Amino acid sequence: MRCPGPADGRLAGRLADALAREARLWKAPVFKNGSIQGTDILACQQEEVILWLGRLSQTFSFCPQTFALAVSILNRLLASVKTQPKYLRCIAITSLILAAKVNEEDEVIVSVKDVAVQSACNCSTAEIVRMERIILAKLHWDLYSATAVDFVHIFHGLVMSGHPHLAHQCAQKMPCLQAALWTRQVQHCMACHQLSQFKGSTLALAIITLELERLTPEWFSVFTDLLKKAQVDSMELIRCKEMADEYLGCLEFSLQPSVVYIFDPASVAGFQSDSTETAGQLKRVKVDSMVEEFYDGFKCLYNEEMTAEDGGESASPCPPLKPPIS
Repeated sequence: MRCPGPADGRLAGRLADALAREARLWKAPVFKNGSIQGTDILACQQEEVILWLGRLSQTFSFCPQTFALAVSILNRLLASVKTQPKYLRCIAITSLILAAKVNEEDEVIVSVKDVAVQSACNCSTAEIVRMERIILAKLHWDLYSATAVDFVHIFHGLVMSGHPHLAHQCAQKMPCLQAALWTRQVQHCMACHQLSQFKGSTLALAIITLELERLTPEWFSVFTDLLKKAQVDSMELIRCKEMADEYLGCLEFSLQPSVVYIFDPASVAGFQSDSTETAGQLKRVKVDSMVEEFYDGFKCLYNEEMTAEDGGESASPCPPLKPPIS
């Protein structure tokens, strides 16, 4: 049996703090008859604005934690006050700005004026600033709730710390890429209004459990260890896991590398010697997608190189956020 080390103690402390913050601050809007209870905001409108936040977060190069915190702020406000659909985008973009102020470095944060212009949110700078004050007042200036992305990072650390042999069984070969995959899957699920009814700890554990089932035959022992530490209700977890599996399946979540067309250098080499020959022949090859910037944090955590041992570039397993397929 493996003896607990200092890393386990630190992770256990982070988990306890995150669970305490979640218990104190987590809120989600209640949906009834296809809309948020007491408002005219439809479930599809809430999902669309979260997908929009995901695209903006990528545009401004924000980290996944910022996107997750923005969704948390948005949902907490929608659960606390009754609002109209015409204010939804203003609330959402303001939530993203506030989340960036909490999580991002100063050089990454974009000015409110630039955000208003680049996002095409149809809100003036004055309206966004006014909405900032409203959100801060309604949430009592307490914005930093633990999110599903936070729990993914903590649970991933616990899994790799307690069961280091699993790192060699990952399809992505490197723990940093596995963590990035789980993070992106959680981001997809955060855009589903049914899954927004589950706490972040429950959603994160459901996603990780789904992946562990595919990863190792001894998944159940790893799962029960996490379940005890996470203090998640088992029935809630089962419901969340089934819904997440169905939702990700509907999104046709794929880990296949991107396919593009590139020039074959061998056919291009003879171009100058004979002008009558074709300039080149397109050759269909599979190339790995570029690893996104936020993998760097995981790479540093595990002291990994982003280049595979065979000299090829490592593949990004995460497709971009996209709406459900109707």
